[in-house]
Amino acid sequence: MLQDRDRIYTNLYGLHDPGLKGALARGVYDGVKGFIAKGREWIIEEVKESGLRGRGGAGFPTGLKWSFMPQEVGDRPHYLIVNADESEPGTCKDREILRHDPHRLIEGMILASCAVQAHTAYIYFRGEFMVERHAFEKAVQEAYDARILGKNSIFGWDLDIVVHHGAGAYICGEETALIESIEGKKGQPRLKPPFPANAGLYGCPSTVNNVESIADVGEILRRGGSWFAGIGKPNNTGTKLFCISGHVERPCVVEEAMGITFRELIDTHCGGITGGWDNLLAVIPGGSSVRLVPAEQIIDCPLTFDDLMKLGSGLGTAGMIVMDKSTDIIRAISRLIYFYKHESCGQCTPCREGTGWMWRVLERMAEGRAEKREIDLLFEVSKEIEGHTICALGDAAAWPVQGLINHFRDEIERRIDSYTARADAEGSTVREMERAASG
Repeated sequence: MLQDRDRIYTNLYGLHDPGLKGALARGVYDGVKGFIAKGREWIIEEVKESGLRGRGGAGFPTGLKWSFMPQEVGDRPHYLIVNADESEPGTCKDREILRHDPHRLIEGMILASCAVQAHTAYIYFRGEFMVERHAFEKAVQEAYDARILGKNSIFGWDLDIVVHHGAGAYICGEETALIESIEGKKGQPRLKPPFPANAGLYGCPSTVNNVESIADVGEILRRGGSWFAGIGKPNNTGTKLFCISGHVERPCVVEEAMGITFRELIDTHCGGITGGWDNLLAVIPGGSSVRLVPAEQIIDCPLTFDDLMKLGSGLGTAGMIVMDKSTDIIRAISRLIYFYKHESCGQCTPCREGTGWMWRVLERMAEGRAEKREIDLLFEVSKEIEGHTICALGDAAAWPVQGLINHFRDEIERRIDSYTARADAEGSTVREMERAASG
């Protein structure tokens, strides 16, 4: 359970002034000049010590990612890119930072830019984030007016921020597709290697980080990496924004300590499951692109990258989609697969063809209009998609299907049996009527 004194996001709900004056009152920008004076190596080492792992889904160590950038700036400039293309179903955390605490993100961008030796930073907004972009642009203008950004910065690190607004494509949340989009090209993932740290935006060394990952940095440096590392569990440290939606009494976004159990998170912040804990069916714990976990396995599970991986799922973005026993679980997963079918960029055959095929099979299974042998065929096809595409969208589409079959195969078979029984009964009635008519 996170103590109030350890919270990073003290204006998460927009109860206070999101502008520069309010941010300064909350301690944002305190000590930034001193941190920059200590140099990039000190910043990177502090972030490494904190154990901060990427908050955008993959969970890659942030400090380690920064260290991959060339130490010296040669003929090619370095770029920092912040991924604000928050499009994962069930995920709604970054928009709260962008709307209510934008200066905390700007502070993090300054410090991260120093760490990767970048003097230009891009932020890529999801196409639908109009309010969020306007709030952030207002904060950027305040920062320029106060000489926090721009030439001759009061902090000693000159940085220009470029705001880029996407067109609403989910695939542009993938870092190389995002880079392609900024360059004015079609948003399609690139083959790797080369990795962005070597050849990213405009062929220059680039680092792409999630909004929450960057916004954490200022407070980590102020309180020390050891402070952040002291919260949570080993290898799963610090605070995390959890987005809880679905069948809970009070859906919300809340900052909590890594390692809090699912039961404690829901009881403390959401008022419990709709209809009580006995009514819980399953949870998708990390945004839609992870395998679901049945109620009995997740109730007392610590919410960390490692603990959820042991259950065959993942923490991802910590977008908790809670489903009670009123949920048609087959149709719910089918709806998610339709999303991935729609958002596939079409570059890779397994994803382009496989997502549509899986959706069509799941639609029939939701009605029971399928054969039991197709369950194993569906699982096999999902395995052929997983790991066989340029980016992780193929995996994101395959894992929900695998979770459904692993944990709710009996429900699929029951649906098929029920449909078959109805069809047989209707067929018998028709035959009797035909015999009566002919007799």
